[in-house]
Amino acid sequence: MNRLQEKIAARTARIGVIGQGYVGLPLALVFCEAGFPVTGFDLDPVKVAAIGRGESYIKHIGAERVKKAVASGRFQASVDLDGLRECDAIMICVPTPLGPHREPDNSYIHRTAEEIARRLRPGQLVVLESTTYPGTTDGEVLPILQKSGLRCPEEFLLAFSPEREDPGRKDFTTRSIPKVVGGVNAPSTEAAVALYTAGLDEVVAVSSARVAESSKLLENIFRSVNIALVNELKVILDKMGIDVWEVIAAAATKPFGFMPFYPGPGLGGHCIPLDPFYLSWKAAEHGEWARFIELAGEINTRMPRYVVDKVMHGLNQDGKSLKGSRVLVLGLAYKANVDDDRESPSYEILELLTELGARVDYCDPHFPATHKTRKHDLGLKSVACDAATFAGYDAVVVSTAHDLFKRAELWSGVKLAVDTRNLVAPLFAGRAAPCRVVKA
Repeated sequence: MNRLQEKIAARTARIGVIGQGYVGLPLALVFCEAGFPVTGFDLDPVKVAAIGRGESYIKHIGAERVKKAVASGRFQASVDLDGLRECDAIMICVPTPLGPHREPDNSYIHRTAEEIARRLRPGQLVVLESTTYPGTTDGEVLPILQKSGLRCPEEFLLAFSPEREDPGRKDFTTRSIPKVVGGVNAPSTEAAVALYTAGLDEVVAVSSARVAESSKLLENIFRSVNIALVNELKVILDKMGIDVWEVIAAAATKPFGFMPFYPGPGLGGHCIPLDPFYLSWKAAEHGEWARFIELAGEINTRMPRYVVDKVMHGLNQDGKSLKGSRVLVLGLAYKANVDDDRESPSYEILELLTELGARVDYCDPHFPATHKTRKHDLGLKSVACDAATFAGYDAVVVSTAHDLFKRAELWSGVKLAVDTRNLVAPLFAGRAAPCRVVKA
């Protein structure tokens, strides 16, 4: 540990980041920018080749930043995991999806740990960043790594530090977001804290890897439950003829005791739709039932069907049936102004509309075409983002509130807007919108 800390202090410790996606790439860049030599490992040769050319395949991570890192000579990418032997610290940033029955799938973590174990050498620090349930780091990763014949903390170190990425956010970055760190033992915590302190602005040490694992789940469960609350209120208040957006705005004027959350067409992104179920699954293993988590999941996952019902009723008021109507869905990304469509509810909305006989298209310049996801394979291409195109549809559904949709002229010829994000009405504040707006 002393030797590792010396190399960290001198910025000579080589850092390996396994997985160069939305978590791994920005993490690798931050440590490169802090003066460390970094290798980004990924099994996708397309990503590795792009990094080698100094290109970014993630919109909010500018190509100039990648190009500068590669040009510095401190950042390289590789598909060859044998390079892990040269790394002093190894960070695991791989997916943790749910299986078909909402059970946690830690297979990526297990396979990655096995690859590391084959190459593990004395003096290395391994840090798991992938979101998972409490006990994964010390109960699953540690035994796999110890198959190498090495022991922790005598010969290697192991910690958990949850990723806290929020793609597209401007006020916080990978470097400035406080980093929670917990090791499987005290020496591991100390080494991991030293490493992250050398690259990030603030590091928060906790007593164990299990506390660190649980903290990430709490963050996402908090959001999931509160989003479910406002989604449920949206449905209830709509029946009463009350605008939930106005209600939230009024409640948000209270300077204490209230934090605004906003409804939408469902949950997207890798974290909030998936991570809470890691804890509910683990709770059941211990004979406890996470009723809030399960209820929130039930409410949030039914929202795409609620949106489709709103489209159907809106068309009925125009004397049209959903079957045969042309419907345009705005936004494939799960949140505004990013090129990240992981778990986006837009996919389910498009699929449900198609199943009910609508002729559907989508518009999202961030995604020229849909791609095969864990659950969907729609085979669609984005249509043009202009007023003439929008006017050709019987209904336009706002699923993602991209800034590029906030141009009043786009809505001049629209017949029916089904708005899940309260985007359209505010564009015409003080005057009537040119189209009929149904909030969903």
